Amino acid sequence: MTYDFDKPVSRSGSGDLKHGVLKERYGRDDLLALWVADMDFETAPFITEALRRRLDHSLYGYTVTPPDFFPAISRWIADHHQWQVRQEWLTFIPGIVKGIGMVVNALLGKDEKVIIQPPVYHPFRLTPEGNQRTVVWNPLRYVEGGEQPTYEMDFEQLAQVADDKCRLLILSNPHNPAGIVWSADTLRRLAHFCHERGILVISDEIHCDMALFGHRHVPFASVSDEAAACSITFGAPSKTFNIAGIVSSYAIVPNPELRSRFYTWLQANEFDEPTLFAPIATMAAFSAEGEEWRRQMLDYVEQNVLFVEDYCRRLLPAIRPMRPQASFLVWLDCRQLGLTHEQLNDLFVNRARLALNDGEMFGPGGQGFMRMNVGTQRAVLEEALERLRQAVDAVCSSKA
Repeated sequence: MTYDFDKPVSRSGSGDLKHGVLKERYGRDDLLALWVADMDFETAPFITEALRRRLDHSLYGYTVTPPDFFPAISRWIADHHQWQVRQEWLTFIPGIVKGIGMVVNALLGKDEKVIIQPPVYHPFRLTPEGNQRTVVWNPLRYVEGGEQPTYEMDFEQLAQVADDKCRLLILSNPHNPAGIVWSADTLRRLAHFCHERGILVISDEIHCDMALFGHRHVPFASVSDEAAACSITFGAPSKTFNIAGIVSSYAIVPNPELRSRFYTWLQANEFDEPTLFAPIATMAAFSAEGEEWRRQMLDYVEQNVLFVEDYCRRLLPAIRPMRPQASFLVWLDCRQLGLTHEQLNDLFVNRARLALNDGEMFGPGGQGFMRMNVGTQRAVLEEALERLRQAVDAVCSSKA
């Protein structure tokens, strides 16, 4: 089946976050929304049909977890990432950010610290801080040169800041917002560092099935025995299959002692019990039909990324997109515009009438960047870039 990703999909009346909070967060609601990380593509029809079949049985009482739920996840990971995940390693969790909060509360003392690697997904900071834990910065190094700029981990600085109170490191793998697929060597080095010091690693792998341009995702826990021993992996089909509103996340813990500590806490609080529709949507996504939809969607996203690159090269040379190795998020380097943080936000919001995520929210190293969601119809993307071009031209003219 051929899927039409150019098809406009109105989200009016659906209560979607992407449009529903524009006034609250950006001060106006007449914006093209290219911020929050869900796509504007219609959810695949086979997922909708699976949910509809269950809806037709009009009684939504307590249910058991379907027997094929965890096997479907294990098969998908083995087929796509060559990692053999035993079913006893798996459990449901009610969302990855929630899962981070649960790890913090279940496994960390009140005086213990959390390491994050900015610029990075902002709940990595907000969730530990909201749970009264100290966050320690291990900023990534921005690297120019080669075909594309990129980031690398700063292990020297990590060794300096990781004191004996640091007991958790939250890893974005693939990285959000820059879309980096970390190499096995980098992950192995990180695992060795953390294992030696008794630091637990949460590896957020929610974008793992969205590797682009020939790149391959490497699961953190698969790179070594040390990585498997010191890690909790979080994943979900929600980004890939555009079902974020159906909470369908899972945790993987190979270490039996760590698994017992965390899963016992989840069970005691009934956080490991999936909602009615989560397994149904997950099993439909992780099917042969899901693989065909995924491939076509990724092809479309790749073309959107190339479209942004070409447009900026020709008409917006002061804005440099970093090509993502995974995900539908493009990290825009706007520093050559020479604008302050407030001026950059004004350019995008009030002049171009676009809602993106501003780089400063991702922490040190995010200043002067914007995160653009290109998981949308090409026509929307074209309109957004044209608005931005006109806004930039007007600002440059006023400076001249």
